[in-house]
Amino acid sequence: MRKFLGSLFCLALAVAAPGAMSRGFNRLLDAVVRIDVREVVFDEGTRRFTGGVGSGIIISPEGLILTNAHVVSPQAVEISITLASLERVGARLVGWDHWTDLALLQLDLGEVKKRGLKFTHAPFGDSAALHIGQEVYAVGTPHGLTRTVTRGIISNTGRYFEDSRGVRGYETGSYNTWLQTDAAINPGNSGGPLVTEDGSVIGINARTYIGAENLGFAIPSDVARRVADQLVRHGRIIRSYIGLVPGVLQDLEKFYSLPGNTGMLINSVDPGSPAASAGLRPGDVLLALNGAKVDGRFPEQLPPIQDQIARLPVGSKVALRVLRGGQPLDVNVVTEQLESHVGEEWAFEKWGLSVRKVSRAYARENQLADSTGVIVLGVQPGYVAAEAGLGRGDIITKVAGQTIADLATLRKIHDAYAAHPETLLVDAQRGHRISFYVFKP
Repeated sequence: MRKFLGSLFCLALAVAAPGAMSRGFNRLLDAVVRIDVREVVFDEGTRRFTGGVGSGIIISPEGLILTNAHVVSPQAVEISITLASLERVGARLVGWDHWTDLALLQLDLGEVKKRGLKFTHAPFGDSAALHIGQEVYAVGTPHGLTRTVTRGIISNTGRYFEDSRGVRGYETGSYNTWLQTDAAINPGNSGGPLVTEDGSVIGINARTYIGAENLGFAIPSDVARRVADQLVRHGRIIRSYIGLVPGVLQDLEKFYSLPGNTGMLINSVDPGSPAASAGLRPGDVLLALNGAKVDGRFPEQLPPIQDQIARLPVGSKVALRVLRGGQPLDVNVVTEQLESHVGEEWAFEKWGLSVRKVSRAYARENQLADSTGVIVLGVQPGYVAAEAGLGRGDIITKVAGQTIADLATLRKIHDAYAAHPETLLVDAQRGHRISFYVFKP
């Protein structure tokens, strides 16, 4: 893995020199791949398999492939890569980051070597240097049509989306803005590169508006490059969290008697979060973060502020200056690790029950006492969970007297039941009320 880091670091600094479009662009085309994925999903009380097609770009000599998190997830059971030579090779998931909608794969190099296959990799460009109107190309596998190229321009360099749950129900886009392009992006283009004419990758195609024309969006390469580097190192991105939900100050400056371009509105504070424990309130205005002035007047300015907090070491003290009732107030907050509101999922087929682990973030959002238990995603008619009366949204907290602190505990109970079925008492919360259900063999 250390070898990969060196190559990726060199790659991060390598920007293709301007030259003949054919040479750089053809090299880029040889680095674009088709990704076929087979995944397991848990719903309606059982598990089933589903397939999908996306795109990716090889970014290192060791066969690291960057794609979207919504193309390949940790639930993938089979990943197949089609190279430019049309040969298929297996791959594995290296790391996954739903917050930026990025995933990193690794080609099966043993298989590549054994079969004598060849591949190339593409250089990153500088997305911060892009300008509106600059010509770009989207490359990928729209609707399964491999190595398709469409041409357009950069329509916007800092598009902001309020929709924060775009990847399989997970939060997305809180820490970066997006490149907007009118180059055609269709289903299947996801994970493929957005490139300049010299073949430099300046974005990873990720979104489009279904039914609209010329509205495509890509993750900037400066974000993708940084995320890929951390996924190689750690397999995930570790971010800090304090629990502030930001809002824009546009049109509110006079209300707060603030000069222009000063401060960020604290729209809400997550219950039980470090910010809540420190006494911060909705309606406060964040003026400075660790002594640096904050400017959150416009929506596009919010993701960089949140990213500034997220990049701090977990457990570090953050000095915040806020405005409350016209008076400045200094508050210290200690960060904790950022977690998704979406927990791990599983299906217990002997019970006809599919569940999701209650996460700390979900518990706070729903004002639960703690993160104990699992949320019922679905039940299968005729099986014991359905017959007992459990339904979607119920939270199972205990089974056979055992507190369900994690999925491993529930798996053990289920395995024992599968081997020797017996009547089980289940404690579950519906709304704010605990009820008892009986699983009968």
